[in-house]
Amino acid sequence: MIKLILASIMAVVLALGILLGFLYNKSLPVADTDRNSRLLDSQGGIVATFSASGRRYEPVQLNQISPLLVQATLAVEDRKFYDHIGFDLKGMGRAILVNLKEMERAQGASTLTQQLARNLYLSHAKTWTRKIKEAMYTAQLEMKYSKDEILQMYLNEIYYGHGAYGIEAASLMYFGKHASELDLAESAMLAGIPKGPTYYSPYNHMDHAKKRQRTVLGTMVENGDITQREADMAAAKELHLKPQGGLQARMAAPYFRDYVKHLVTSQLGISEELLDHGGLNIYTTLDPETQAAAEESVAQGMDPQSELETALVSIDPRTGYIKAMVGGKNYKTNQFNHVFATTRQPGSTFKPIMYLTALSSKTMSSLSTFNSEPTLFRYDNNRKTYQPSNFGGKYLGEINMQEAIAASDNIYAVNTLLKVGTGNVIAMAKKLGIESPLKPVPSLALGTSPISPFEMASAFAVISNGGKRMPPVAVIKITDAAGEVLYQAPESNGEQVVDPASAYVLTHLMESVFQSGGTGSRVSTMIKRPVAGKTGTTETDGWMVGYTPELATAVWVGYDKGRNITTLDGHRAAPIFARFTEKALEHAPPRIFAIPSGVVTVYIDQETGKLATTDCPDKKLQVFVAGTEPTEYCPTHVGEHSNSNNKSENTVKHSWWDSFKRWLTR
Repeated sequence: MIKLILASIMAVVLALGILLGFLYNKSLPVADTDRNSRLLDSQGGIVATFSASGRRYEPVQLNQISPLLVQATLAVEDRKFYDHIGFDLKGMGRAILVNLKEMERAQGASTLTQQLARNLYLSHAKTWTRKIKEAMYTAQLEMKYSKDEILQMYLNEIYYGHGAYGIEAASLMYFGKHASELDLAESAMLAGIPKGPTYYSPYNHMDHAKKRQRTVLGTMVENGDITQREADMAAAKELHLKPQGGLQARMAAPYFRDYVKHLVTSQLGISEELLDHGGLNIYTTLDPETQAAAEESVAQGMDPQSELETALVSIDPRTGYIKAMVGGKNYKTNQFNHVFATTRQPGSTFKPIMYLTALSSKTMSSLSTFNSEPTLFRYDNNRKTYQPSNFGGKYLGEINMQEAIAASDNIYAVNTLLKVGTGNVIAMAKKLGIESPLKPVPSLALGTSPISPFEMASAFAVISNGGKRMPPVAVIKITDAAGEVLYQAPESNGEQVVDPASAYVLTHLMESVFQSGGTGSRVSTMIKRPVAGKTGTTETDGWMVGYTPELATAVWVGYDKGRNITTLDGHRAAPIFARFTEKALEHAPPRIFAIPSGVVTVYIDQETGKLATTDCPDKKLQVFVAGTEPTEYCPTHVGEHSNSNNKSENTVKHSWWDSFKRWLTR
């Protein structure tokens, strides 16, 4: 009998040893929190976390959590955490006796490690299969991780209600501070919530939450963590909760996050399952400071009570990198990303594309004139007519291209379109990256064909970059959980789609938009650096699209329901653009636009539009694509430069000026 008992004991010990050895060598399932993919900004910061459950995690190290919160959690959840092997055998026995006495499951004895195993790997179904798996995973966790590591995982995983998983997210949501900054009263409040996240939520039931807080404090006193006096003071302390919903409001770049998710799953070969469970690191071009400037500018420029919506997207023309994206006024109430809306008319912001066509083909120069007056245009072999009008019925008479751009003259624009040809303008738009269908009609000159803000920013980025198109980039690299590269953005030197001289001349003309008399002059004092751009207004849309050498930005405002905008609504775009541009570049010194070869700079007599002489009283420095500049001197004011020798001298002076400005650019 004794031999049989000993043999049985040895068999049990051997079986237990084999089981433990098997569990030690067997890999744990990949925890859902470990499989979440991360979206990283250009500085390596975590912008967002992707998971199938939609959880938003804020993982922190154990030393980044207040010791008071750790003590409070252990006191109320698992006093013997550092003493047991994952199972509280004495507590389990006590729970079994109580449950048998009550003839129901009245008491549980789950350790913190068991709770972690259940939360990471299992459902909460009360089945024997689940309980056996829970025991196995609990043993594996205890064998494979230290107590501190288990505690850290637990505090980053546990649910604190209202969508907050993990102590950092909970601390930010309830108190607007990091987990490391929690005091005793706040720690005790949070430690009590996981037992019943709905019932003990201070947002839902403050009375229940306070009662639970006192229970936690009392347990801490029993453990010797704090004194009774400290507990009483913490219980009496008034807590300052953040407004409910604050966690969602803190979500960084939500529209960009959604855009990247769509991009990687629809174009970059990453499945949604891999994105949700693969532990990927997605390295993006988003600049955190530029994004913050965009969000701040939109918040300051929009009325939160109005239904007016907005969009802002900013691209680095030199690289094509998307630096900032705000797809709407409030992501919580409207998740539609207006940056990619293809139903919005760009209005006059389309005109520069048409003028670029004229300049690059040398069909026109900055001095080409048309008469700004009420005009009936005939097209389609005189079978159709089109009669546009200027805003406010204001007509300027004979004007040149620079004056037309500054004043946003519609008559000049349609004349230009018909002269260079709608087909050529559409071809130019395609070169600049505009993929939306454009109708070959005279009203195209006034931006009646819908184009998204993203396309407009991309197109203006090409102009800013001297006519070289850099494909827009949002994702630089994607790696899996092991660090293997799954995707690498292809290197690109860009494509020269427009003559650099033509792009520069247009930039020079568009700088006048922000000067006196220009449609953007009302925000000129807000911008302290060289900037070019164009405003645009339709019945339903307000725009400001512009650029510096570092950023090309499109800002749009309008209503989702096809409602007409007011004049005040339309005027919101330009201040948002100006405020954003200055804020985003506040640490960058002002830079002038690089002057390429092929640009000629000469003084022009304002009255005649010809080369100025020394006697011309009103002269202006003007730039031209080489070969389109005037060749004759002003006949009205005959001065020293009215002969060929003086003209040659004049050219030398301007060549020196060009060289000097190029040196400044470098």
